[in-house]
Order: sequence, then structure tokens, then C-alpha cells
Amino acid sequence: MPDAANPASSSPVEQPDALRARTWRRHVVRTAWALLAVGAGSMGLVGASEVQRQLARNALQSEMLDAHNAARRDVGFPPLVWSNRLEANAAAYAAIMARSRRFAHSGNLDGAPPQGENLWMGTRGAYSYADMAEAWVEERQFYDGGSIDDAFAAGNFGDIGHYTQIIWRRTTHVGCAISTGSEDDYLVCRYMPAGNVLGGSPGD
Repeated sequence: MPDAANPASSSPVEQPDALRARTWRRHVVRTAWALLAVGAGSMGLVGASEVQRQLARNALQSEMLDAHNAARRDVGFPPLVWSNRLEANAAAYAAIMARSRRFAHSGNLDGAPPQGENLWMGTRGAYSYADMAEAWVEERQFYDGGSIDDAFAAGNFGDIGHYTQIIWRRTTHVGCAISTGSEDDYLVCRYMPAGNVLGGSPGD
């Protein structure tokens, strides 16, 4: 159940050969990392729960970056870079929502610069990371290319706000985290600089 998101030069479209090579490298890195983590766990170098946590974190980072940057590539905008700081902030707030079972945007997004935020909530264990991200990206079907002010005036910002934050050209970094409550999973992604700026449009 997604919630509405809070109110930089074009890059060339990646060629098929380059995309296949990048996908293969990512697959090799993921596989090697997973084997190393499992081996370390079996030798007692780290606990099994820590291995699982690291594998989940690695998978979440990969899936979120893939989904975000594919959406940005489709509109000719530069890719986002993962931020450990934003990930930590997202993790802290996801844990708050999981404990309180209150699904709402954080009231503490101020900063220098302020962060943007996308939220998602769904039945515990029922959705993949790709499903979660796709719920946001699918909002592109409702976005007509106008400004954020236009969306508010039309009353449809809630239908497009996650997507416009994802593709906001001036946003450069993202970090995401998930926390699981008794019944639901809570996903938080944080962005810098924040998108969905009043008076602006994603391509500004």
C-alpha cells in the first residue's frame, strides 16, 4: 500500500552490449559476495543472522538502484548513487513505523539540504523488493509531465509523487531500508537533494 511522496544533464541511453556486460558483472559480484558470506557464516566468522542481514541489505540495495536508475534512464536522466547515510536514516524511520504500525511520512525530514522520502507498506513477506519499487515506478502512467504545482491543483499528486521523486533530475543520491513488523513490511527510501519541490518539475 504505497503512500504519496513528500512535497541533473541528460545521459545517453545505455547500449544493449553495455547493458548486458553491466548486468553480468553485477551477477558475478552478487554471486561471489553471497558465496563469501555463506562461507564465512559456515566457518563461524560471523553469525548466521548477520550473514542473512547482509545478504538482504545487498539485495535491497541492488534492486532499488536497478529500479530507480532504469526509470531515470527511460527519461534520459543521470543515475542515482547509493548513500549509506540516507540508508541509515531510512532504516531508523522504517524501524519506528514497524514498531508503531503507523504508516505516515516522517516529520523530521529537515536538513541541509532536506531529504525526500518515499514509503511503501505491504503484507509481511508477500512482496519482492522489485515488486515494491515497481509499485512506485508504475505511477508514470498517471504523470503528464507537468509541474508539482499542477499535480496539487489537479488533486492527483498522490498518484504520481513516488515516481516524480524517483526521476527528479536534481536528485543525486538514494538510500533505502526495510523493517518488518508483526504483520507488514515497511520500506523507506530517502533522497538528496529532495525532489517534488513546489514550483518545480522533475526535469528542472
